[in-house]
Amino acid sequence: MKRTQFLKFMGAGLLLSSFRSRQQNENTGYILPALPYAFDALEPHIDKLTMEIHHDRHHKAYVDNLNKALPGSTKSLEELMASISTQAVAVRNNGGGHWNHSFFWQLLAPASGKQPSAALLAQIQKDFGSLDNLKSEFNKAATSRFGSGWAWLIVKDGKLTICSTPNQDNPLMDIAEVKGKPILALDVWEHAYYLKYQNKRVDYINAFWNVVNWDFVSQQFNS
Repeated sequence: MKRTQFLKFMGAGLLLSSFRSRQQNENTGYILPALPYAFDALEPHIDKLTMEIHHDRHHKAYVDNLNKALPGSTKSLEELMASISTQAVAVRNNGGGHWNHSFFWQLLAPASGKQPSAALLAQIQKDFGSLDNLKSEFNKAATSRFGSGWAWLIVKDGKLTICSTPNQDNPLMDIAEVKGKPILALDVWEHAYYLKYQNKRVDYINAFWNVVNWDFVSQQFNS
């Protein structure tokens, strides 16, 4: 998919306003977005082969299975998440997988040394004391998630909150234990890290901070 098609799919102004994982094509249904960087762009922190398999196989499978579960659907992923309790398990799993991964790819970028915006950093300091403390708490959530799932930094009631979800659930779902607006997430399914880090999830979590796209995170917070 060309970049112009990708941006259309993700919604106008994606990188300048809130994240939108919409849209469906009338003829093809939900669409697999292209990565906004090369497969090897996150080396050495996340390896090329993992990115290829993670995107082209795992994410694609969620898209394909969601289209099978909801053929011809005109609902956005956000609409599905908000009413996921009324949907079949296949929609919950694959719709969540599609939204989560579409969001996750945007949260990553080649290592640049960038930091959160002034506004986001001020909120981090208010709610966690420091960026290092936020990272420590986020790492605990990612490490302690039993089995497969995600760690999240969300905005809830005007504050930054860290939580985690099982499988492909997310804080946008009406069934989530902790609901809020995601601004940062980490995939801790083994397929996200096993080729390079094997069973060393902690090493993968620590490496993640080298490729966080703080520009995108800050934009989500400010939108």
